[in-house]
Amino acid sequence: MADKIEQIKEALGNAAPEQLEDVVARYADDTRSSVVKLIEQARKRKEKFLAECARVDGMLVYEREYADYSVVCGIDEVGRGPLAGPVVAACVVLPKGCRILYLNDSKQLSEKKREELFPEILEKALGYGIGCVSHTVIDEINILQATYRAMREAILKMSESLGAPDVLLNDAVTIPGVQELFPEKKEVIRQVPIIKGDAKSLSIAAASVVAKVTRDRMMIEFDKVYPGYGFAGNKGYGSAEHMKKLREDGPCPIHRRSFIKGILGEADK
Repeated sequence: MADKIEQIKEALGNAAPEQLEDVVARYADDTRSSVVKLIEQARKRKEKFLAECARVDGMLVYEREYADYSVVCGIDEVGRGPLAGPVVAACVVLPKGCRILYLNDSKQLSEKKREELFPEILEKALGYGIGCVSHTVIDEINILQATYRAMREAILKMSESLGAPDVLLNDAVTIPGVQELFPEKKEVIRQVPIIKGDAKSLSIAAASVVAKVTRDRMMIEFDKVYPGYGFAGNKGYGSAEHMKKLREDGPCPIHRRSFIKGILGEADK
C-alpha cells in the first residue's frame, strides 16, 4: 500500500538536504499529482542547497591559497560610521575546509540570520577574538586609528588560544603595528587586504558577523540606559529619531563628540 500524502510530505520535509535524493527516489514512481508536486519542491530545495554550497565554497578562495599556513585569520570591524557607541572588531580562525552555509557579509544578512549564525561561527572556529574601542578613545585618536586598535585587540585575544597569526585576511585595510604585537615571531605576518572581503572570504564574513552581533547587542543595552535616541534600532547611526532627540536634548555620554560637532554647532564646543 502506498504511503499517505501526509507521510510523504513529512518524510521529504524532515529530510536533510544531503538525504533528499534517497527520499525522492523512494517516491519517484508515485504518479499521484500531490506526490509529484512534493517531489518537485524537494528537488528545488536540493538545487538551492547545492547552489548555496557552491557559493560558500567560492568564498574559500583565499583560505585555500594560504592553506599551508597554520593560523589564517579573517578580520573585520563594525561601527566606523555611527554617531554613538564603540567600534568593534573581530578576528576569526576557521578550520581548513570549514563550511558555514548562508554566511555572508553581515550587511547582507537579516538580524535574525546573524543571530542564528553567531553561535555556529563561535562553535566551529578554532579561535576568535573581539576588540572594542570606546567612543572616548575614538574622539581622542580618530576613528581610523581606533579601528586599527580594535583590530589589534581582536588579534591579541585570538592569539591567547592559537598563538601569533601567520596570515591576516583583512577587509580592505592593512593594519599597522601587528608585527610589533608578537616580537618573538621571526616570520613576517602576512596581511592580505581584500576589497569587499566580507563578501569574498568566509573567514572575513565570519568576523563581520561576530563583530556586528557583538556591537548590536551592546547598543541594545545602551538603549536601556539612554532611552529616546533609538539605539536599539539605529545602533547609533543618524536615523531621524536619533537626530531629533540629539538636537532637542543634546548628546548622551556615549556620543562621539568629534562626530556631532556639525550637528550641534557651538553647543558641542
